[in-house]
Amino acid sequence: MAIRRALISVWDKTGVAELANALAEFGAEIVSTGGTAKLLREAGLAVRDISELTGFPEMLDGRVKTLHPKVHGGLLHLRGNAEHEATVKQHGIPPIDLVCVNLYPFEATVAKPDVTFEEAIENIDIGGPAMIRSAAKNMRSVTVVTDPADYPRVIECLRANGGDTTEALRFELGRKAYARTAAYDAAISAWLAAREPKADAPLVRAWAGGVRLRYGENPHQSARFFRDPAAPEACIAWAEVLHGKEMSYNNYLDGDAALEAVREHCGAPAAAIIKHTNPCGCATGRTLAEALSLAWEGDPVSAFGSVIAVTEPVDLGTAQVLKGRFVEALIAPDFAPDALEFLKGKSKDIRLLKLHRPLTPAGPKTVLRQINGGVLAQDADIGVVQHWVVPTETPFPDELRPLAEFGVKVCKHIKSNAICIVYEYAPGFFMLLGMGAGQPNRVDSVRKLAAARVGENLARMYEKNGGYGKTPAEYRDMVLHRAVLVSDAFFPFADNIQHTAELGIRFVVQPGGSLRDEEVIAACDRFGIAMAFTGMRHFRH
Repeated sequence: MAIRRALISVWDKTGVAELANALAEFGAEIVSTGGTAKLLREAGLAVRDISELTGFPEMLDGRVKTLHPKVHGGLLHLRGNAEHEATVKQHGIPPIDLVCVNLYPFEATVAKPDVTFEEAIENIDIGGPAMIRSAAKNMRSVTVVTDPADYPRVIECLRANGGDTTEALRFELGRKAYARTAAYDAAISAWLAAREPKADAPLVRAWAGGVRLRYGENPHQSARFFRDPAAPEACIAWAEVLHGKEMSYNNYLDGDAALEAVREHCGAPAAAIIKHTNPCGCATGRTLAEALSLAWEGDPVSAFGSVIAVTEPVDLGTAQVLKGRFVEALIAPDFAPDALEFLKGKSKDIRLLKLHRPLTPAGPKTVLRQINGGVLAQDADIGVVQHWVVPTETPFPDELRPLAEFGVKVCKHIKSNAICIVYEYAPGFFMLLGMGAGQPNRVDSVRKLAAARVGENLARMYEKNGGYGKTPAEYRDMVLHRAVLVSDAFFPFADNIQHTAELGIRFVVQPGGSLRDEEVIAACDRFGIAMAFTGMRHFRH
């Protein structure tokens, strides 16, 4: 049986006239509200006002217009059920066989920085979700359309089935409708919770419209990607892919890690190079090209096939740093036209991603992590240093404090147990010299990974820079005597200090708080090492 009556009431009016025309071709009566009715009439369609159907005018500034038995009875009554059919006939309730509704733009409204409470509340749709849920509950008989992207499919189905839709399509759209109302309610709940954060506040999240990815972490794993429509910051999820292959599951993970690492340095030229979600290179610079070059020097071997994020628009000079270097993805606020053309010509596969909004420092938010059987929720780690205390006999020079804080910002994005060694290669500009990540003990991160990486990098940098007229040993000492070693958590034993001294490093930064802090301080004093406590741990599991 062809659709007899369709109720159309949409905020986003994209394509709705075409859908209404297709329904009218098969004799469906069009019932509509407010601005939607006006648009459809202007398109030449006969439209019945909702107030004529219900016998009540729209009231309370439009807050009440579709909340009526003649709407919900027309949607919910079971076709073919004798008792239901008799009831709607007795009360003069005509059947409604299709609902096309999309909702007030609550998510877009609260994303505005200056939104008021009153404005947000007025953009909470009531009648729309109620109609969507009623129609979807009766999906065996009623078609519910919530997404303009589905209009062409519905039109095609109407024309293929004499003005009706198939039960398979109605089921698919009904399932999508409930996902939409769930995501809408979750966005409202999350916004209200954020206005007055409380530890015991309910955690409500929902994501609809997932995109199927080629596969997950490995080819035998299927995967999908869901975007959060209320994401408040520049993020990898909403970055525009300007060029290159389809983003993979691992690309998204590494891209998020790269962007969050480089976000720590926004406001100045900086680059972060990520491999398997760990920063293998990070640097600031006088120019973005310099920052990217020095970030690459931090570990050229690991940088092969990496994902890179930068703080500023990519110019041609920065793009040319990547000549002859294989990179999976480059994420930036923007790309100069000549830089974009250069990078496109460099490779058909490199993914070039443009951020959808300006890059700003990380703001407070809740971070979720799924485990089997549950979800962990915590505040994002947006801190750097809680206090600055130097307990050693050797003072920590004030002029090295900016380098130390750069190191903390890098270290907090390295998997625990994390160690990084950083260096001020030019006045006010910093680079990662080497790091150790993800080890079961901190000694291995210091001795076997960070120290070894620094040795390799300094040998290569000596050859490249000509050694500044020094022997390799003199060059190494020159760099390491002004480098800073940063730990994400306290040193539980003094052995870490011994290995640091063997490397030739004289400045250490760690949170402090170990039962053996005094032993660690005493070891620093024996070796003439200056150590600062920050009071803030940065575990990343």
